[in-house]
Amino acid sequence: MIMNESNFDLYIHDLLTSSKIHADYQHTEIIALNEALKTASKSQTGEKGMPDFIAVVKGFYLVIEDKADQSKLCLRDENGNISQTIKATREFAVNGAVFYARRILDSIGDAKIFAFGNAGDAKHHALKPVYIDSEKLIELDEIETFENFSHDNIENYYRVNVQKETLPEAVERVNLNKKAAELHEHLRNYGSLGETEKPLVVSAILLALREKNNGFSINQLTGDEERTDGEKIYDYLVSSLKRAKVSPQVKLQKVLNQFTLIKDRPILNAKHHDLEDKTPLRYFTEYINDHIYNALNFTSTHEDYLGMFYGEFVRYSGGDGQSLGVVLTPPHITELFCELLNLKPDDVIFDPCCGTGGFLIAGMHRMLASAESESQRRHIKAKQIYGIELRDDMFSIATTNMILRGDGQSNLTCENFFAKNPADLQLLGITAGFMNPPYSQAKNTTTANLSELSFTRHLLESVLPGGRVAVIVPVSAMVGKTKYDKIIKSDILRHHTLEGVISLNKNTFYGIGTVPCIAVFTAGEKHPEDKLVKFINFEDDGYELKKHLGLVETERAKDRKQYLIDCWTGKIKDYPSKFMVETI
Repeated sequence: MIMNESNFDLYIHDLLTSSKIHADYQHTEIIALNEALKTASKSQTGEKGMPDFIAVVKGFYLVIEDKADQSKLCLRDENGNISQTIKATREFAVNGAVFYARRILDSIGDAKIFAFGNAGDAKHHALKPVYIDSEKLIELDEIETFENFSHDNIENYYRVNVQKETLPEAVERVNLNKKAAELHEHLRNYGSLGETEKPLVVSAILLALREKNNGFSINQLTGDEERTDGEKIYDYLVSSLKRAKVSPQVKLQKVLNQFTLIKDRPILNAKHHDLEDKTPLRYFTEYINDHIYNALNFTSTHEDYLGMFYGEFVRYSGGDGQSLGVVLTPPHITELFCELLNLKPDDVIFDPCCGTGGFLIAGMHRMLASAESESQRRHIKAKQIYGIELRDDMFSIATTNMILRGDGQSNLTCENFFAKNPADLQLLGITAGFMNPPYSQAKNTTTANLSELSFTRHLLESVLPGGRVAVIVPVSAMVGKTKYDKIIKSDILRHHTLEGVISLNKNTFYGIGTVPCIAVFTAGEKHPEDKLVKFINFEDDGYELKKHLGLVETERAKDRKQYLIDCWTGKIKDYPSKFMVETI
C-alpha cells in the first residue's frame, strides 16, 4: 500500500470513530465473515481477501474499500452498472467493496450490507455507499461522514433510503401541518381572529386541557350566557398557570392579560348555527382535544407532542411567524446552536429576543439530556434558563410554550433588552447566549441603535467573560457597511472574539427573503489580531424547500451537520476551501 492510501485510511478511521463506529482494519474477529472471505481475493486466485475496514452496526455489515486516487472511485460497464471484472475490483474502490459484499452474501444469504467505496485524500475525496442484499443493489448519495450509519441512525437511514418508508415522525409532522392549517381556517372563519390572536386562543385552550384531571371538561362548555365558555376556559387556564408555578404575580398577570380576549370577545362565546349551535370556543376546544391532545401516535412525551404542534401552528400562522412581526428560528437551527456552543448541563443560557422560546427549549432539552440527576434537572429548569421578550403577546406565547415543553418556571421577563444593564445581567451567571434579533429595524440614523449588530454587542456584554454567544442575522448585518455598524464592529472586536461565521441555506427563513448566517463569539476576550476565524459555506445543509411542506429535512441533513461540527471543532483538519477557510 502506498503512503497516501495509508493516510487516507487513517482519515476514514477517524470519521468512523467520530460516529462511534468500531471497525476492524484489514481483518475481522467475526468467524462467519472470516469464513466468507477466506477465498475472496480480488484477483480471484482463491486466496483470502479482506476489505480495508469491516464493521457490524445493529445487524448491518459495513464493508469499506479505500483508494488514494479520486479517479479510482468507480468503474462502470457498458450498461452503466458497477463493473465486477478483476481489473475493476482490484483498482476501483466501489467495485472492490461491492465484490467483498457479494462474497459475504454468497456465504451469509440473509445479510444486509452497506458497501462503501472511498477515493481521494483527506481534503478532496468522494465517499460512495451502496446497499446490497440477496435481492437488490441500491446506489446511494455520496456522504461526508458516517453519521447516518451510526448506532442511533442506521435503522432509520435503511428504512428511508432502502425500504423507501416514511418514518412515523415525518408522517406525524405532515399531519401536524394539515391540522394546523385546518385550525387556522376555523379560527379565522368562526372566530374572526387576527393573526396575532390565533396563537393566544390556542394557548388558552391547551392550558385549560391540561386541567382535565383537575375538573375541566369540554361538556362544561354549554354556551351559557351568564357564565360564558370563555370565562370557564379562562378560569382553568389560570389554574394551569398557577399549577405550573408561573411567578411572580406581576408575570402571571401579564400573561393572563393577553388571554382575556377569550372571555371578552362576544363572537367566540355566542352559539353558531354552522357549528351545531356550539360556540366557536367549544368547537375549537373539541378540535384540539380530538385531533391534537389525544392524538399521541408515536413515542413522544405529552409535552413534546403538544409543543411540536404548537410550534407548527405558530409557524403556519402567517408563514413562519411573519404576521406575528417576528422571524421564527427553525428547530434544526436552534439545535445547531447548542452544538456550536457545546452546551453543557452546568451552563446558564440566555435569549434576549426569545420570541416563542425556540432557543430556550432546544437548550433546555440538551442540558436535561446530559444531566446526571433529577435534582440537577430541576435546577436547570429553575435557575439556568433566562429569556427576555419585548412584546406582550409573544411573551405569553413563549411562557405557554415552555409550560407545554415541561418547564413552567423559566425566568422569562417581558421588557426591553436595551433597557437592561449588562452588568446586572452578568450577575445571573450567563455562560451561553443565543439570539435571533429583530431584523431591519435600523432604517435610518434615528434607529441605527436598533441594528442587528447593536443587539449582538449588548448580548456579548451581558454574558460572563469566556462565555459563548451565537447569533443568527442577515449576511448584510455581518458585512455592516454603514458608518454606525463599522463603529460597532470595531467595538465588538476590541472586547470580544469572533470565532467564526457560517453562511446558511438561503431558504432557512423561506418566504422572508433574508439570507442568514450564524456568527459565533467568545465574550469578554479581546479579538487577537492574528486570530484565525472560521468562515464556512453551509448553504448545502441537507434541507430542501418542498411545496406545501416548507423546509424539509432530507437524508443528507445529519451527514452535512456532522461534517460541519467536525470541521468546526477541528476533528477534520483537511477540508476543501470551498467549504471552509480560516483567515484573520
